[in-house]
Amino acid sequence: MIAVLAGGVGAARLLRGTATVVPADDLVTIVNTGDDTVMHGLSISPDLDTVTYTVSGSIDPQRGWGLVDEQWTTMESLSRFDDVRPQHSRAGEAWFGLGNRDLATHFYRTTRLSEGATLADVTLEIARAFGIPFRVLPMTNDRVSTIVTLADGSDVAFQEYFVKLRHAVAVTGVRFAGAESAAPLGLDVITDAEAVIIAPSNPIVSIGPFRALQGVDAALTSRRDTVVAVSPIVAGAALKGPADRMMTELGHEASAVGVAKLYAPIAGTLVIDSADAHLAAEVEHAGMRCVVTDTIMKTAEIAADLTRTCLNAVGVSG
Repeated sequence: MIAVLAGGVGAARLLRGTATVVPADDLVTIVNTGDDTVMHGLSISPDLDTVTYTVSGSIDPQRGWGLVDEQWTTMESLSRFDDVRPQHSRAGEAWFGLGNRDLATHFYRTTRLSEGATLADVTLEIARAFGIPFRVLPMTNDRVSTIVTLADGSDVAFQEYFVKLRHAVAVTGVRFAGAESAAPLGLDVITDAEAVIIAPSNPIVSIGPFRALQGVDAALTSRRDTVVAVSPIVAGAALKGPADRMMTELGHEASAVGVAKLYAPIAGTLVIDSADAHLAAEVEHAGMRCVVTDTIMKTAEIAADLTRTCLNAVGVSG
């Protein structure tokens, strides 16, 4: 069995290739839910949906999120309420885009949760509906919320920082509300897998929520030599999202070396892009074995090759 710890777009692209390399019965991905939110009364799991939509080939390739051939008439229609909404009401907010087709996923998830199904149950059902053949697990069935502290001292939920504020404001802290009491899912998967791949996701807000759950770091550390991470930072920048700026603002080096320093306690190997080959010695000095290859996944074939590189790095044939 191969386990993949996944955040958003980068992880989804890796899994698109991993699914062609690892048999479906042998692949499990555990996905960050710290980004989950509620909008218009609907339960939304952005990273779970990005993984599902990408691997199934349903993702909008231009935006990198949401469904292809989407329409936005529902969100556009909310504008009629702009003049009547009370000042502090969240009714009719349109800053978080939900396409007409995408809404069906959130309708289904919300109703099933209201019926008493767990998030793991619903995630399995949604994955199967989209034809995903391997097991997709949320990191927990419990509520964990990534809270970002801005430079002005205010706290906002992650989606407000990421979408509403366009992650264009400085941050001074990140915490994971509820993580201390949430029960992690997939600890047995992490323990029993032949290899664990930490996908190229933001180390702070995509992988950080996993590590905040009780027992996850310990499980990874106990098998560190067969845990391999892919750096989401290439040539000093994140390919998508605010990982580079967030790392700098929180006192980390925005480079493959900075990623290595964050992951060294839990992973024995770091895969970095060819553009960062000159940093290999520094990565190893930080305590991780370093493997250099192409990590920018423009195609599923490149993602498959990256998966093979990850597996071979820890002695698993791919």
